Amino acid sequence: MKNLRIILVLILILVSFSNCKSQENKEDRKPVYAGQFYPADELELEKTLKELFDKVGSGQTDKPVLAIISPHAGYIYSGMVAATSFNQIDGNRDYKNIFILASSHRLVFEGASIYSYGDFITPLGNVKVNTELADSLIESYDVFSNRKDAHLLEHSIEVQLPFLQYVMEKDFQIVPIVIGAQTVETCEEIAEALEPYFNENNLFIISTDFSHYPNYEDAKLVDSLTAFGICSNSSEVIINTLINNEKKNIPNLATSLCGWSSVLTLILITEEKDNLEYQKLLYQNSGDSKIGDKSKVVGYYSIVVTKNNLEEEMGFQLNDDDKKELLKIARNTIEVYLDNGKIPEVEVAKLPENLTTKCGAFVTLHKDGDLRGCIGRFDASLPLYQVVQNMAIAASTQDPRFLAVTRDELDKCEIEISVLTPMKKIKSIDEIQLGKHGIYIKKGYSTGTFLPQVATETGWTKEEFLGHCARDKAGIGWTGWKDADIYIYEALVFSEADFEE
Repeated sequence: MKNLRIILVLILILVSFSNCKSQENKEDRKPVYAGQFYPADELELEKTLKELFDKVGSGQTDKPVLAIISPHAGYIYSGMVAATSFNQIDGNRDYKNIFILASSHRLVFEGASIYSYGDFITPLGNVKVNTELADSLIESYDVFSNRKDAHLLEHSIEVQLPFLQYVMEKDFQIVPIVIGAQTVETCEEIAEALEPYFNENNLFIISTDFSHYPNYEDAKLVDSLTAFGICSNSSEVIINTLINNEKKNIPNLATSLCGWSSVLTLILITEEKDNLEYQKLLYQNSGDSKIGDKSKVVGYYSIVVTKNNLEEEMGFQLNDDDKKELLKIARNTIEVYLDNGKIPEVEVAKLPENLTTKCGAFVTLHKDGDLRGCIGRFDASLPLYQVVQNMAIAASTQDPRFLAVTRDELDKCEIEISVLTPMKKIKSIDEIQLGKHGIYIKKGYSTGTFLPQVATETGWTKEEFLGHCARDKAGIGWTGWKDADIYIYEALVFSEADFEE
């Protein structure tokens, strides 16, 4: 009995020593920008947050929120926009983890850093870091490290935390990630690592401001283009949007999206998922602040990503009048956009119900019989007329295979629209019916698609249809489809040529 007591005492001493050692090695990340970007006093900070959320009001979405995009500037400039994003979060939800993705403003380094040394501290208290998951990700993926210096002076995660503390009623833990690399390939690696966590059990917060330092009106224009690119849920579109913004040579425009790597990482995760919707909530820039200078501003957007429920099929048909109206909307949208960079308003109240039904679509341009641009989206999260507007702009100005269509050239282009049913994963290629089914091939982060009409236009066999898609579109080789995921979908296809008199 005496020996047993001695053993128990030794165990208690060892456990106590282990805990003390763990606490000694713990290094909480203390607030650096309290008193600069936001109040350092707890009561003043709570008052500031309450005022911001009171101005925002209720307005929560009734759909599951998977991600928000929120600015990271001083609260006096971007607080309203940030509060609008955080207001979409259900504070009573028991999230397993809240991932915060931010792009480094201080250092350029390989990959991304996850803070795993301890918690984050704000004037409102501790924000727990899931150090166990952080260490697991760092150990499992070469793209991640635990560089401490990437976090110590970085503001883009810190300024998000008081908003999170204010809205969350339940305990939560974060995974703070700062992206240091400036390459698409790095974003792809991060997306691949984080994709398994993108579900209703977790929340993603993407920290970014929009345009930096153009004048007030230029900021509004370029920020609307960037937001459109993000809400397309297409990595190609957002990349080309950012490139095109730079080519505009807007005075004093240093960047149109400082957190582009974080936003791109999110889109690389979401673009192949059905049932997701990107929605713009509020735009402001620093010129809207009572102390803002309109000659040089920074832009801010609140955007939320929600999950929708799709029906098995489209559940509707389009008559000739519906088709003519969609083609008219597509052409008018391109014309107005090429003239002044704006998306024309559509009188939704006058549209037939079918055109406001949510479904995916592609818009294709042909010139003298040759392809001149083609971009679309599969997910059924936006009204059909709006998808047609967005894809018409993308096909005419953002297809990476072509230069943007000019205003004079548009008159020589024929517009074709393909309205899509939801995708269905198949187990055998025997399920593919040429001319009826389009195909979507996915292998890792390589993807490619052919619309149903491609098989008819080319006369390919089923193996050629698959081979060309795998090699020419997905880039995985002629036989790459054999060990890839294959999806099929149907399309209602019509063009301006169908209604020529």
